Amino acid sequence: MEYGARNKISAKVKSVKKGDIMSLVKYKITKPSEMASVLTTESVEDLDLKVGDEVLLIIKAVHVLPTKG
Repeated sequence: MEYGARNKISAKVKSVKKGDIMSLVKYKITKPSEMASVLTTESVEDLDLKVGDEVLLIIKAVHVLPTKG
């Protein structure tokens, strides 16, 4: 099955906490992954981003879609 999400991170289920309506699933990242972002050139220049720079990626997303393959 194909998914619209392009950034994929391999993970293992670490814990499952079930509630009546919602459940919390925590994951342990098992495989390094490459991520990409699109941001304004002004932001790139303000951050002075260059190849090889160490950065902290903050992922702002509405959903994390677990899949079994």
